[in-house]
Amino acid sequence: MGAVTSAEGVRSASSSVSAAETDLAYFDALYATSDDPWSMSTRWYEQRKRALLSAMLPRQRYARAFEPGCGNGLFTEVLAQRCDQIIASDVSERAVLASQRRLHIHPHVQISQGGLPTDIPAEKFDLIVIGELGYYFDGPSWMKVASSLRECLTEDGTLMACHWKAPFDERRLDTLTVHRTLNDSGGLHRQSLHDEPDFLVEVWTCSELSLAAQEGLR
Repeated sequence: MGAVTSAEGVRSASSSVSAAETDLAYFDALYATSDDPWSMSTRWYEQRKRALLSAMLPRQRYARAFEPGCGNGLFTEVLAQRCDQIIASDVSERAVLASQRRLHIHPHVQISQGGLPTDIPAEKFDLIVIGELGYYFDGPSWMKVASSLRECLTEDGTLMACHWKAPFDERRLDTLTVHRTLNDSGGLHRQSLHDEPDFLVEVWTCSELSLAAQEGLR
């Protein structure tokens, strides 16, 4: 999961979009000189965001997770502590190699090169994490992606989305549209929403029950 654009215009983003829709050479060039080209491991903004995302996941543990746009694998590393199996991907080969180096000690994490919607696994997941990638698609393409991802969720699945809110040159969709499209993909119930000046996080589940209701507290 990547960061995106600062107010000064320095863009940092997850690269999981189709090869036809993004400049793969740009991302590969960034990863050619550093496994962490946007300093996501050292910026407090990013550290805090990863902790927030982890805390917003409604279940303590997941069986199978899918994380397209994994970038250098920093949030994948967080998910590795909560999931029995993870399939992660990125369109940038260099990003995939960086992520594989980071996660090599976790045999339950599989990282490969691929983009959406072409390379969505033909499997079911009880957790799908969409971080900083929806706005790289045009409207019809993102609707197709959202529908395909929804079909991959199990009956008790969780879908999490996090996106930067400020404008940047490569943006095709605004963040509210990205999240609204996911929300409207069918059969999802919002469990939580976190809205800051910089980014928006939403979590949906296929079940209407809140965590408290699931644990018999209400």
